[in-house]
Amino acid sequence: MDLLIEALLFVADGPVALEDLARALESDTQTVRQIVERLTEDSSGRGLRIVHSGSRVQMTTMPEAAPVIEQFLGLDLSSKLSPAALETLAIIAYRQPITRPQIDDLRGVNSDGVIRTLMAKSLIASVGRLEQVGRPVLFGTTFEFLQYFGIKSLDELPSLPELEDYSEGDDASEG
Repeated sequence: MDLLIEALLFVADGPVALEDLARALESDTQTVRQIVERLTEDSSGRGLRIVHSGSRVQMTTMPEAAPVIEQFLGLDLSSKLSPAALETLAIIAYRQPITRPQIDDLRGVNSDGVIRTLMAKSLIASVGRLEQVGRPVLFGTTFEFLQYFGIKSLDELPSLPELEDYSEGDDASEG
């Protein structure tokens, strides 16, 4: 079944839900999840990697191959992100899902332009709407974000103790 999962991920044109893989293979989601985890571990040190975000997985190339792939395909994807874009992206990555007003509050400046840039680069996307007055858009990171930074999942982001303390304070103030 490992080879079949690899084949399905290879031909998929984007991220695939574990449930869809299980349905295609007439298997259960837990078995597919275990195989995907094993394939993810086995793929380190190879040209192709399996990355996952929540219950969706995708086969990608190793980040180190990006310059050669860009040259081969005639692309120029090596544009760097500005400090403002990196700051905003870090806020979204660690606090997702998060609204633009929440991002603005943390940054202390308007983030409209930076958010448009990050969306144009497909590093972030709308992941829903907050259930409150005005129903603001919630932003989260994408598979392209994982690829851009060469990580397999958000679990590989370094921990930020100050952020954990801040989050605990948020929970205490709600109520």
